[in-house]
Amino acid sequence: MKDTPLLLSLLAAALLFAVPASAQVPNGTQTQDGYVPDQPMPMDPATPTVLSMEQRAAVVNDWLETRLDTVVAAAMRAEGIDLWVVSGREYNEDPVLKTMLPATWQSARRRTILVFYDRGPGAGVERLAVSRYDVGDLFKTAWDKEQQPDQWARLAEIIKKRDPERIAINRSKTFALADGMTDTEQAQLKAALPARYEDRLVSGEEVAVRWLETRTREEQAVYPLVVRLARSIIATGLSEEVIQPGVTTTTDLQWWYRSRIRDLNLTAWFHPTVSVQRPDDTKEGDFSSSEGEQVIRHGDLLHVDLGISYLRLHTDTQQHAYVLRPGETEAPGGLQRGLREANRVQDLLTDQFETGRTGNEVLRGALTAADSAGINATIYAHPIGFHGHAAGPLIGLWDQQDGVPGKGEVPLRPNTAYSIELNVQASVPEWGGQEVLFRVEEDALFTGGSVRYLDGRQTQLYLIPRQ
Repeated sequence: MKDTPLLLSLLAAALLFAVPASAQVPNGTQTQDGYVPDQPMPMDPATPTVLSMEQRAAVVNDWLETRLDTVVAAAMRAEGIDLWVVSGREYNEDPVLKTMLPATWQSARRRTILVFYDRGPGAGVERLAVSRYDVGDLFKTAWDKEQQPDQWARLAEIIKKRDPERIAINRSKTFALADGMTDTEQAQLKAALPARYEDRLVSGEEVAVRWLETRTREEQAVYPLVVRLARSIIATGLSEEVIQPGVTTTTDLQWWYRSRIRDLNLTAWFHPTVSVQRPDDTKEGDFSSSEGEQVIRHGDLLHVDLGISYLRLHTDTQQHAYVLRPGETEAPGGLQRGLREANRVQDLLTDQFETGRTGNEVLRGALTAADSAGINATIYAHPIGFHGHAAGPLIGLWDQQDGVPGKGEVPLRPNTAYSIELNVQASVPEWGGQEVLFRVEEDALFTGGSVRYLDGRQTQLYLIPRQ
């Protein structure tokens, strides 16, 4: 099914530009506070067709073959790794191993050991499985248990024959996703190898992170469709189709989202959250606390945080809606300005993206720019891809605005995806000057030269009911 990625790419492109005219902001339209929206957001995006499980498996396997043929070699050579061992046992898989299994494998089988050996640019990377079974069509087993009953001894034979100088194993103090080899596995590997190889074992953190964070051309083409799926779910929930003011609760809406995601044969990687802010709300939009179940009322500012998983890619999106009071046709101006300030900070943040800059450097630059603009902002953007909170440079945490040790010191690389996540606290005159928190999060791709949102971003509040 080699044409599947191309077909999905065309479908994704069509959906990306199929924006209803009623939702478009005229190019060059400037608000009174000087902000010019860049990408219109469809207020009622159509839900893309979701592939069958069989079709998804074909796409995932095609993508996996491409990744194994290209990303592995690039990652190993960038980090000077000659041989890479990825090992895990059934139900206790290395997170990297999980992303390398064929679509029909839900877990490792018994102990599954994958070996990558770089034979050089001309010959490419050799792939082997030290496993009781072939791992799909992409890893042929190099172990005959009848001839060599000891799996680790067989791995040692393979390593000795190739005699690599640097052997990467997935051990990391910084990234849990790159720390998949357990102490037990590492001890057995060391015991099987001759003593001279112990000094050749090195952390596979960097090669694992590069593998996990890199988005291939095929993935980049279809990622907008995955994000569009999530946005269509959010939009439907934030409408009169689901919400009846005075009756529907935030908990009702959370579970509606979970059910809708399941009805589409998708999965959520976290339970959706729905909260409200309203005039005289004593919680003042404290995003770190739970507000509990609330009945949604006219005049509420709603906030939704939702993420789905599809084709092994993840989304993470936060958006807002305003519930119109009788007679209103738009949200109070202060709420609209608050969202525009959040959009402005998104721009200040993505302006800092540059290949080689660390997450902490990007964070400091963006916060300095926001402070100079007089905006009270908190930034906590993160990589996204195979995981919701994925491997790669972390750009702040909500409680670590001075930078994040370890994860924040990793440099940005091209062809990586991020959730541009932050909040802005702004005064709303119509609510008696009350400080309101605008929490925004949109998924974007960093090409190395620029940042582009995978399916636009919210620049207008959803209105309930739609106008």
